[in-house]
Amino acid sequence: MPMTFLEKSFPPGISFGASGGPERRTRVLTFGNGGEVRASNWAGSRRRYDAGTGIRSLGDLFLVLELFEEARGRLHGFRFKDPFDHSTAMSTGSPSALDVVLGQGDGATATFQLAKTYGSGAAAYSRKITKPVAQTLAVAVDGVPLVVGDAPGSAVSLDATTGLITFSAEAIPQGGSTITAGFVFDTPVRFDSDQLEASLTHFQAGQVPSIPLVELLL
Repeated sequence: MPMTFLEKSFPPGISFGASGGPERRTRVLTFGNGGEVRASNWAGSRRRYDAGTGIRSLGDLFLVLELFEEARGRLHGFRFKDPFDHSTAMSTGSPSALDVVLGQGDGATATFQLAKTYGSGAAAYSRKITKPVAQTLAVAVDGVPLVVGDAPGSAVSLDATTGLITFSAEAIPQGGSTITAGFVFDTPVRFDSDQLEASLTHFQAGQVPSIPLVELLL
């Protein structure tokens, strides 16, 4: 069976209690005088989680077991709502069309990739977002909000499986214009083990299983 992406979500109530976050790979060479030379092995970051900390009941465990079998262990990917990082909005606010800059118009380019920016200036990091939550997307050009959707007359459409937005022919951003957006998003992940090990005795004693997940870089 070839690997694929299920386009379904890890149980949100369990993901809310998960632990984890971004990982980077950095080489550090330390000299005898204490000085260092550092270099990054990865251009970006990759997130890892343990969803076991979100298990609160046997019902939760059964939901994970069902997804594990459907995903064939590590074979297929699925959506996961990072409890700490799932929106372009700061803190707990709602996304706005002005949250992140996606690019500059040139009068011809109609398609842009959704992204989230961390930091500012030359050191800012732009993270490609491939699994947005469709109904949360807001887009603006030069600060003017546009109609997003698939209905006739919409200025912008979204492919929620890739994170690509496409402007209609009449709404293609003109040269020098700034395209901005805001949205909620999921992180594409897979199980990082082909074995889901759980013990009813341990669970009843308050010990939850480890359920490792790792981000897919699509």
